[in-house]
Amino acid sequence: MSQYPAPPPNFDIERFFTHYRTMSRIRAFEEAALRGAREGLVKGAIHPSIGQEAIASGVCGNLLASDAMLSTHRGHGHTLAKGADPRAMMRELFGKAGGNCGGKGGSMHIADFSVGMLGANGVVGANILIAAGAAHAIALRGERRAVVCLFGDGAVNRGPFLEGLNWASTFGLPVLYVCESNGFAATTRTDALTAGPGPLQRAQSLGMEAASVDGNDILALDEIVREWLPAVRERGARFLLANTYRLTGHTAADPAAYRPESEVKERWRNDPIGRCAALLEAAGVPPARLEALRNAADEEMAAALAEAREAPWPPVEDAFRDVQDAGAVPFRTTGEVQP
Repeated sequence: MSQYPAPPPNFDIERFFTHYRTMSRIRAFEEAALRGAREGLVKGAIHPSIGQEAIASGVCGNLLASDAMLSTHRGHGHTLAKGADPRAMMRELFGKAGGNCGGKGGSMHIADFSVGMLGANGVVGANILIAAGAAHAIALRGERRAVVCLFGDGAVNRGPFLEGLNWASTFGLPVLYVCESNGFAATTRTDALTAGPGPLQRAQSLGMEAASVDGNDILALDEIVREWLPAVRERGARFLLANTYRLTGHTAADPAAYRPESEVKERWRNDPIGRCAALLEAAGVPPARLEALRNAADEEMAAALAEAREAPWPPVEDAFRDVQDAGAVPFRTTGEVQP
C-alpha cells in the first residue's frame, strides 16, 4: 500500500535504503526466531514486533554510538537497530554460550553495553525509571548524550510512567521517551483500560514537550527523531507517541484470536516495510535491488538460526558467575546463620 505517490524534495535515497535494510533485518530475525520457537529452541517467552519495525529503525537509527537505549520485552528490533550482533542475540534466545548475556537473559533481558543497549526488561514500564536514572547520571557528569527509552502503550497505565516522566521533566534530563502504541496491552485493547485523552496529554501535563507520529511512516519518524535528538542531548526531555499495530500475537504462542482476521488483514496493508519499499520505488530504486536486500537479510538470519541451533550450552560453572553476593550472609546446611 503506497503512501508516497512521489518522494519529498531533497529525498535522501541512501538514508532510507539503510532504514529499509534495518527493517528487513529485524523482520528476518524475528521470523527466524519464530521458527526456532516452533522447534522448541527458545528458552522462555518471545514477543515479536512484526509490524513495528519502522519505530526501531527510525528512532534507534538516529542514535549516536555514545547514546544509550533501553528496551522492553518486545525489543529485538530496537537491539538490532542499535547495532547488536544478531548471531549473539539468537544464541541468547536459545540460552546458548556466546549469547549477549551468556545465555542467562533470554529474549526479554538482552543487554549489550558495547553498543549502548542498557537492557530489555520483562517488567512493563520498569525501563522508564531506569532511563531516568541513566539520564540523570549523564546530566550530573555534564555529558552531551541522549538516553532513549521505548515502551508499549500498556506501560502508560503503570506507576513508573508518571514517576519517570515527572522526574525527567522536573530535572530537565536528556531522555527521549518513545511509546510504541500498538493498541494492545498483551491481549486487551489499551483504550479499554485508559482513562482520559491518553498518553500524549499525560506527558504534556507534566510540562514535557510531546508529539504523536504515524509509527509506520519511516519518513515522518526519521524526521522528528533527527530533529529532536540534539535538543534532547542538551537536557530537553521529550515524549513521542508512535502509533502502530502489532501484526502477530502478543507472544509466539498467542494466536491473537481476540481480534478479527479482517482487522489484521487490513493492517497488513499498512506494513511499514511495504510502505518504505513504495517510497524507495517512487524515488527510482529498482525493485530488484530491494528484493536482493530482503534475500540477503533472510540469509543472514537463517545463518544466525543455524549457528545458534548448533552452539554449545554454557559451562555449568557459569551458573555461579555474574551473581551478586556483596553483603551475603553465609548459611549452614541447617539454615542457621554462621557466627
